Amino acid sequence: MENYTVPTNTKIGHVHLKVADLERALGFYCDLLGFEITTRYGDQAVFISAGGYHHHIGLNTWYSKGMPPAPTNAAGLFHTAILYPTRKSLAEIFVRITNAKYPFTGYSDHGVSEALYLNDPDQNGVELYWDRPKEEWPMKPDGSLEMFSKPLDMESLLSELQKD
Repeated sequence: MENYTVPTNTKIGHVHLKVADLERALGFYCDLLGFEITTRYGDQAVFISAGGYHHHIGLNTWYSKGMPPAPTNAAGLFHTAILYPTRKSLAEIFVRITNAKYPFTGYSDHGVSEALYLNDPDQNGVELYWDRPKEEWPMKPDGSLEMFSKPLDMESLLSELQKD
């Protein structure tokens, strides 16, 4: 088979999640995180987005209405990662979620990015993160990335809100 690599500008366009309760999921993704509804398919599915894109996230109950969360120790989605444009915007969503008293599951500095972790109401993992500029990414001597998971400096993150 011929060697093939995905084109450089390829992006992952959206994720489609099975949820047990559509309105409960909308409470999390729209009311808490701030996504906007772009279209509804009756009471079974909703597409939501940031910035007017056709959809970044699809939510449906086609196979999952009223069902319990998927087992943690099973194959499946680990988390959906939502990329914020700036470090300040990540600090803003941190404050919003904290003020809403919604629980986080963790916070990490990965060298290439800084991330906040939480679960949606169906226990789907959600990562909220921003990427450091590529020229700041830590590299190994062989030229590959030096990614890691260290504690996130929350004081430094929140200092972004004092800038400007």
